[in-house]
This record gives sequence, structure tokens and C-alpha cells, in this order.
Amino acid sequence: MSTATDTADVVVIGSGHNGMVAACYLAREGLTVEVVESDHVLGGAVSTVERWPGVQVDRGSSAHVIVRHSGIVEELDLAAHGLEYIDCDPWGFAPAPSPGAPGPDGRPLVFSVDLDATCASIEAACGAGDAAAYRRFVQVWGPRSRAVVASFGRTPDARGLLGSFWPLGAPAEGRRRTPGGELAVDFLGSGDALLDRWFTSERLKAALAWFGAQSGPPMSEPGTAAMVAWVALLHDVPPGHPVGGSGGLTRALRRRLESDGGRVVLGDGAERLLVEDGRVVGVRTRSGRTVRAGAVVAACHIDVTRRLAGDDAPPVLAGAAPPIGNGFGLVVRALTDALPAYPGVDPELALQGLQLLCTDRGQLAAAHGDWGAGRVPREPVPLAMSFSASDPTLAPPGRHVVTIWGQWYPYALADGGDWDAIADAEARRLIDAVDRYAPGFAASVRETYVQTPLALERELSLPRGNVMHVEMGLASMFMFRPAPGLSGYRVPGLPGLYLAGASTHPGGGVSGNSGRSAARVLLADRKGLRRVTGGALRRLRAARG
Repeated sequence: MSTATDTADVVVIGSGHNGMVAACYLAREGLTVEVVESDHVLGGAVSTVERWPGVQVDRGSSAHVIVRHSGIVEELDLAAHGLEYIDCDPWGFAPAPSPGAPGPDGRPLVFSVDLDATCASIEAACGAGDAAAYRRFVQVWGPRSRAVVASFGRTPDARGLLGSFWPLGAPAEGRRRTPGGELAVDFLGSGDALLDRWFTSERLKAALAWFGAQSGPPMSEPGTAAMVAWVALLHDVPPGHPVGGSGGLTRALRRRLESDGGRVVLGDGAERLLVEDGRVVGVRTRSGRTVRAGAVVAACHIDVTRRLAGDDAPPVLAGAAPPIGNGFGLVVRALTDALPAYPGVDPELALQGLQLLCTDRGQLAAAHGDWGAGRVPREPVPLAMSFSASDPTLAPPGRHVVTIWGQWYPYALADGGDWDAIADAEARRLIDAVDRYAPGFAASVRETYVQTPLALERELSLPRGNVMHVEMGLASMFMFRPAPGLSGYRVPGLPGLYLAGASTHPGGGVSGNSGRSAARVLLADRKGLRRVTGGALRRLRAARG
């Protein structure tokens, strides 16, 4: 066991993308930064490994949405450090309920960055009325979604939220003021209610609801309208997949950090926060190494942070009990010898982005109901992604990587079932669900790697397999995330400790916003401390003079 002692200005716990973003912003300001990570793989849930010989497979996220609207990639100049995104355009595909059938029911929905092309697809599949409504929906919700983006980049206090959303109610030249009540109804309402107000086609509503549900809650819950309306921004910048896999983002962040003098230590994560005189002064790692620092950023799950603090956790941290939920989803990573082939559909239209394999919201409601009862879904609802169609670095010629996501799989099964025992059978059911829309897909599968909720907990240190750390319902967002007393990225009663990661605002998904915001709070505190200590020194010198 090591007994070495190192020093840094800041220690970051966890090499997930938020931790790495925080580290990069701090190092850019001249601070010495060390990132300590328990895993031997960089990046947490934003990482890619060689799962089979010559085959690169993401361990967590695959499509990056929010980070491409945050400005972080540009602010840190990550392209200069090797990050290259492949645009997912078209970014969404929803199959016809009756593949190959004549008439509108036989036409798929294709969502492109090009709004005109998207509306043409909607008109062909759902009618001119819904196409016109969608165009208007994007016009109305584009500014609102940009306000959500702005709020994600700010500390979640009333002043920051007001700064983000106030312009939506202010009168613009030639336009009436948007009533505050109207905004409240829209933002606090459910995604389903929003879709029902705007559209008539169940097919269109199902595709948009399945997209919105990727944030976690079912679209029947209050406060989920904005999750559906995020689609408005994808006509500006689509989701992206880094060349070489999702881990391309965290690898670029590491190179950026190291170029500014920071470093990452893998395989030796934090074991305990070091606290002296009521202040965090560093960490002790699992190898016994001590890293003393002026501040620590815990970019890990809030429950892990509480454990690291131990008896030194102040009441606001010791008593925090954010909702983690009973699991989230199940992932099948499939190595195939062919891509999914949807009858009568050009692969260029279907395979670039998210394959939203849902044609009726009843399927989503049933899956969520089963989850609530502690059952696996009786009818799995898949979302498929096949980025090897546009990125040949992921697999050898003649082979492809297809990721199949199934949402609302319980961590604890009501019947006491063993996830290790049923994993392969549940994976096969998800594969068969894709095969119903793309006949022949199941026969193309050569290998599978299954990430059940239990496996996600083991591999990615995600308690109960919740990829969002904390549930993304209205009661645990903004000023309530992860708990009201901890929403400002500081830990009251334990100075020197800062919070980042999916447990904090704005939550899960690949955004980097919490890492950047935590770094900004830490830097502001250091600036204030320098002002206070500098003033005290000047007063002392004056008294002596």
C-alpha cells in the first residue's frame, strides 16, 4: 500500500465527462488539477472499449445531444484535441406500423435537420395538418428550448431561471407578450398533454413521446413537456456520435486537461475525504495515497459522496435522500454481420440517428406500468442505434455494432428474479422486438453484451442501475437536485467540497453543464477568498505601519 503524499490545487473525484469538464475549466485558469478514478477505463458512462477483437463498443451513452448545444466543445476547443463528431442526420426514424402497406400507414417518419424535409415526411405519413402543426411547433418551442439550454448552464436559483425564461414573456416588436400562465401550463404540463394539443396522428405523437422519454420519466408525468420539445433544437444542431465511439469526448477532454498541466490517475479512486478543522483538504485513495488540495470536486454519485465524507458529512449531506428509483433500462450491445433493414426504406434515412421503434404511446404506457409493478415489460419497446453505418472505425469490414436500448426495466424484480439468470432471455426479447420492424435482424446477430440494471450498477458504479443517478422528475430537478440544500454545487457545512455530475443540475445525459457550473462556483469562491485574505493582509500591514 502506498503512503505517498501529493498536492494539487483541486482534486476531482471521477473521470466521467462532467468531472473531466470541471477539471479542464479549472486547469485552464492555471490551477493544478488531479482527477482520481476507481475504474481502469477513462470516462465513466461516456467511454468506449474494445468489447470484441477490433470492435469498439460504447459502455454508456452513444448519441450526444445536450453537450452540442452547451458551447463547451467550442470553449475548450476540443476539436483541436481530437474530438470529431459525426452528425446524426436524419436524427430520428420511426417505422410504419404496417411495413410495406399501401397508403400513409406504410410510410415511415424521418426527422432531419432540414425542417422542410421533416415536414414533407410527416405530411406523407400523417397528413398535411400535422405537418403544418409540426412546423409551427418548432417555431414556438425553438426559443423555449433555447431558454432551457440557457437554464442548464446556470446555477439553478430563482435569479438564474428568471434570466433564462423572462425573455419568453417579454414583448417583441410586432408580437404580443406571451402570458405567463400560458408558459406555466406548457412547461409544467405533461409531454402527452402537449402532444395532444398540437397533433392528431398517434404515430407522430408516439415517436416524439419515445424521444422525450429518453430523459427518464414517462410523458404522462407533469413537467415533461420540455423533454418532448427538445426536438425543436435538433433542427439547428443534431445529435452527434464521436468518431471512434462515445469515449472520444472524454479522451479529448483528457488531452485538453493534460495540455494545461493536469493529470488523470486511473485505477486508484478516492477512498475517503480528508477533513481538517471542518474543511475538506484532499482525499485518500484506495492505494493509501494522500492527495492534499485546496478543494475537492466530487463528480460522482451523491450517495458515493456521502460515503466518502463518512462521519464528517454535515446534516444536509448526511440526510439527503434523492429518489434513485428502481432501475432505468437495459442495453443490448450486438455485434452483427448486417445492419437493420427496414422494408422499403433507404438505409441513409433510417440508420443515421435514433431508430424510435414505437408506433403507439400505449406501448410506452404499458412498459412503464410493468416497471412500476416490478416486472420486465411484457412488450419491450426498443430504441436502436447503429453508428457503425457511418463510422467504419467501430468494427471491421462486414461487421456492425448495433445498440438496442429498452427503457423501464426494474432493478429489483417483484418476483425475486435473478438478473444474471434472465439477462440473455431479456436480450433476445429486445432483439426480437427490433426484428419485428426489420425482419432478418435477429439472424444477423453474432455476439451480444447485455447490460442489465444490475450490470450497469456493477460496471459503471450506477446505484440501482439508474443512468441518470437521480430520477429526472419535476420534484428532483433545478433547485431540488439532488436535494434543496445541495443544489448550488457546494456542500453547506463542509467548505472545500463541491458537487458535479448527473446527481446535480441539470441531471443526466451528456451535457457537461454541471461540471462547468461547479468549476465556475469554485473559481468564484477562490476569487472571493483572495479578496478577503488580501484585504486582511492590507489592513494588517497598515496597522503595523
